[in-house]
Order: sequence, then C-alpha cells, then structure tokens
Amino acid sequence: MATIKPFKSVRPREDVASKVAALPYDVYNREEALEEVLKEPLSFLRVDRAETQFAKDFNPYDAQVYEKARDNLRNMINEGLLIKEGHSCYYVYELIMDGRSQTGLVGCATIEDYLNNVIKTHEKTREDKEIDRTIHVDVCNAQTGPIFLTYRSRKTINEVVDVIKKNSPLYDFVAPDGVRHTVWKVDNVNDIETISTEFSNVESIYIADGHHRTASAVKVGLKRRAENPGYTGEEEFNFFLSVLFPHDQLMILDYNRVVKDLNGLTKEEFLREVAKAFLVEKIGSEPYKPAEKATFGMYLEGVWYKLTVKKEIRSNDPVEGLDVSLLQNHLLTSVLNIQDIRMDKRIDFVGGIRGLKELEKRVNRDMKVAFSMYPTSINELFDVSDAGRLMPPKSTWFEPKLRSGLFIHELK
Repeated sequence: MATIKPFKSVRPREDVASKVAALPYDVYNREEALEEVLKEPLSFLRVDRAETQFAKDFNPYDAQVYEKARDNLRNMINEGLLIKEGHSCYYVYELIMDGRSQTGLVGCATIEDYLNNVIKTHEKTREDKEIDRTIHVDVCNAQTGPIFLTYRSRKTINEVVDVIKKNSPLYDFVAPDGVRHTVWKVDNVNDIETISTEFSNVESIYIADGHHRTASAVKVGLKRRAENPGYTGEEEFNFFLSVLFPHDQLMILDYNRVVKDLNGLTKEEFLREVAKAFLVEKIGSEPYKPAEKATFGMYLEGVWYKLTVKKEIRSNDPVEGLDVSLLQNHLLTSVLNIQDIRMDKRIDFVGGIRGLKELEKRVNRDMKVAFSMYPTSINELFDVSDAGRLMPPKSTWFEPKLRSGLFIHELK
C-alpha cells in the first residue's frame, strides 16, 4: 500500500508565483529555455536550466552549471521570492486547459514504494538524463520539479478535495499558454490525516510523466542513505515531490510521428508495402485525426490517408496491442527499417498539443511522411504497468503540464 505524506514546501510569494512558475525543464531545448529566461527573469528555469546563465557554447553538464542552479535557488530564498512553509502541508493543485479541469494533491511519495513496485513505471529511462537530474537534485539539495503520478480515483479523496476547493486559493493565475493554475493549502489536521489514510489503502500508484525525475530522486535518496548509515527512513531524502491525480480526470494526447524518407522506396512501392498490414484509404487534403484504436492518419506528398490495422495482426497483449506498437512493428520497422526509435535520426515526434497542421509543416519542410495517432488510454497505461512491462518510447503525451517552481522539496 502507498505512503504519501505532507511536507514543508519552499514556494513562491503569492505576488510572484505566476512569474516564477515554469514549464518542466525537459520541454525546452537550450535556445527556447534561454528565450524564456530573457522574457521572464524570475522564471524558475534559472534553477532548472541554469545553463541559460552561461555562454551559449558552455557545457550544460559542467559542475559550474549545477552550482549555479543551487546558488540561484538559494538567492531566490534569500531575496524572499521563495518562502519556506512553517509546517507540513498538502496542497490541492487544479489546472484548467480549454475548459477542462484536472485536480491533484501535492505531497511526497516515498522511494521505498518505488523500489517495491507500489509506484509503477511504464517507460525506460536514459542514463544520461538520469545522471543530469541526479546531480541537479543532489547539488541543489532539493527536488525542484514535481513527479506527475496517477491512481485509480477514490471517492473519499475526491470529496475532501472538493471541500477544500471552496476555500480561498493560495495561488490563482493564468499562464501565458492560457492554462489556469489554482492552488489551495491543506493544513487542517483532519484533512491531512484523511488524505494520508486514504492513500495508505491505495494498492498501486503510476508514474504518468516524470520517469527520469523519479529515478533521479531515488538515486539521490539511496546515495544519502549510504552516506548516513544510521538513517531512520523518515529523513526528507527518503521522499520525493509529487502531484497525484485521480485517473478519471486525466487526458492523454496523441504522440505523432514524422519520418525523413521512405527507405529508398518510391511512393507507389511504399503504399504497396503498407497495404500488406493496413487497409489504406485515400482521404484527401483535409488532415485525418484517428477516431478509434488501430487506425492512423498518414500524410504523404500533400495527401492524407487513413490506415486501418488488419484484424489478423492485432493483439490482445498489453504492449503489442498498443497502437504505437502496431505502427512500429508493422510499418516503421518492417517497411521503413527504423529499428530503434530512441536513436534513429530519421524519425522525430510531435506532441498532439501542436495539432495536425504541424505534421503537414514538418513534411513540407524537412520530413517525407507523417503519422497521426489515436491516443494511448490511461487504462492501457495501467495494464502495461501492472504487467511489469514497458511501453515503446513516446507513447503518451499528457496535457496540461505541471509547473515547476510552485513547490520545492528540500532534502534536509
């Protein structure tokens, strides 16, 4: 069963919260991160992407970058931009995008639950990304970006959250991308006890987004345990910053694919190969967005097609039956010879938040063919995680994104 606990957050002053709050560090490339910091000097990217404080050709993994992140965090605290909560609290965090609301609880999960598979994964992590965030957390002595967790919705937790949301909020602002962020503090002893008790009855919690941050938090926790052999398990380094959402409030968007070439095939040869595993229907110039599983849109030479997976190659296996797997196994690999989508430079990925017109732009600019996907469902994510399996890379795209800088968890 899960252990979730309140914590003494470091958080922005109410009057600067909207300026400090930043999208996660990994949604930006270096140029975009620098642009954001220049546009908003208080942006938490000063901490999460401290290489923006150096020359453009400076190594972003140099020790000085991590030290700069630590110093920037300390300066924000010393200047009073960030304040330290006087006692342990939970927070309720609501995000509204395009009129759709999702509300989570901000607290700390335990690395023990991750190690014991109470907190379940569905994605393979990359060592270089883990190393980067591990050093960042260790040097800053704080977790600066929350992990996006989900659990099967529970009536009692929902009722407590609904009551809390009737109170005056701590923060309430609309970010430049139009997403509204509202936060309430949960410091009532009875509410805290109810939330903690309810989570102690939750059998499984799932990482929705933030596998690298989670793995890094766990590595730092294990490092601190080794450095403190008399640890009790209650030290802050045994826990990591999380926002937990009930599953029925989440939306997973499509994660689309674009490919540079047809693997030496002509258009006609390519379509004949595709037709071996898919029913191919010519749609025309209007973008095609799949409306059901096992269907895909394909944009090639100015024309959209609908691809439907033939029934004989569909699968009930939790991984092999995913749309991302069907496309990978029966088209990207077998026809286009893309064996490893993590490493192959011929393929790129476009989050559904950018829309299908972005696929057309990419094909018209630097790619040859694009594929629009039907989104992976939250239940498919649960099924894969429960089976102890991993999804193919780039299977899920969650929106809206949690903001970094609103809650910081110090490790001691």
